[in-house]
This record gives sequence, structure tokens and C-alpha cells, in this order.
Amino acid sequence: MNLVVESAPSGERRLLAPLWHTALLITILLALAAYGAMAQRHAPPGDQLVVRTGSALPLYLSLIAAQWLLLRLVTATGLRRTGTRLRDLLGERWGSWKDVARDVAIALVVWAAWGGLEVVASKFLGADSAKDISALLPRGPAEVGVWILLSMTAGFCEETIFRGYLQQQFLALTGSAPVAVLIQGVIFGVSHGYQGLRNVITITVFGILFGAIALWRRSLKPGMILHAWTDIFSGIFARR
Repeated sequence: MNLVVESAPSGERRLLAPLWHTALLITILLALAAYGAMAQRHAPPGDQLVVRTGSALPLYLSLIAAQWLLLRLVTATGLRRTGTRLRDLLGERWGSWKDVARDVAIALVVWAAWGGLEVVASKFLGADSAKDISALLPRGPAEVGVWILLSMTAGFCEETIFRGYLQQQFLALTGSAPVAVLIQGVIFGVSHGYQGLRNVITITVFGILFGAIALWRRSLKPGMILHAWTDIFSGIFARR
């Protein structure tokens, strides 16, 4: 199976998983978004979402476990029912170091361009009223190391779930690549509701961009690299 499912009459389009499975996954994502929104609403006084009193390692490790469990839900209870393999979602394989270098270069160019667009967007969207989550960012070598692992996990798992599974599933359902990219991008943005409305809008656009890259390259790998590096940079370097 190619990463990109070509447009075809509805009778010829093949779903990656049963519709109930897709609905279940979206329900879980929306429930997590609602929980994050409630956390913002009931945060303690001040500008921070949480008051940090200890190590962030338990949080990071629990998030890593949650990411893999969610991916397991996709593969074991969804893809397996249609005989779809995880590697079918990943797209074209790397054949040489040039393929790796190409995808890294694509990720870095898009990341640099996105940084400029974010500056412009912030002027139009203004300051976010959401509580600051910087207290959750890593401090010290141990937390930095696990944060990098968390970022790489998010890059692999979230790209597989959103740009691999959901985007292809909606492409099979609608027969329209733009609609599929848009829907998964919106779900991706809303699932980050704990970061506030302004960031939800930004992350939605970022998700749409990831989806467009996946369609263009017929591979999730550039998006995985871009996603992981963006998280690593924002957690370790951007606030320094």
C-alpha cells in the first residue's frame, strides 16, 4: 500500500480500519483535549498551568507510554482487522544516505520557514490567554535526555496516527486529499487544547502542513523528523 491513496469511486476505496475504530480513536483524542481544556480552566492562580514541585520525569515517562499505547490501539485493534501493516503507513523506505539527507533537509527548511511564519502569525493572533506550560519543560541533564526521547516518540507515534492512519482513512472516506489533510489537521490541533486557543490554531496549521508534506513525499519520515526536532528545540533551546 502506498502512503497516498489515489482518488477513486467510493466503492473502490479501501478503509484502513472499521469506522467504529476511527470514531473511538477520535473520541479518545477529543476526551484528552477536553481534559486539557479543563486543566487550563481550573489552573491555580498565576500565569503557570501547574506549579512544579519535583521532577518532570514521571510525567515524561507516562506521556511516552501513552503515545505507544495509542499507537498500539491503532495497529492492534484497527489496522490488523483489514490486514494493513504499520510499515504500509510509513511510505517510501530509505534506500541510501542520500534519502536520509533529503528528508532531513526538507524538515529543516520547513522548520526554518515555519519559524518565520510563526512570528508573523503571532502579530495577528496576539497573546494567548492560556496558562503557561513552561514549568513542565526539562531542567537538568536527565530531564533533557528523556525529553528528547519523548520528542522522538511523539514524532513517530503522532505522525503515524494523524498523517498515517487518520489522513489515509479520511482520504478513503472522502476521496479528497485536501479534505483529508484538513480534517486530520483540525483533529491534531484540537487534541492540543491544553495549550490554549491561539496554540490550537497554530498547531492545526502545522498539522495541515505535515499532512501536505506526507502527500508530497509519499512518506511520513520528513514529518517525523520535523515533528521531533520542533519539540526538541522548543523544549530545550527556545526558552534558553
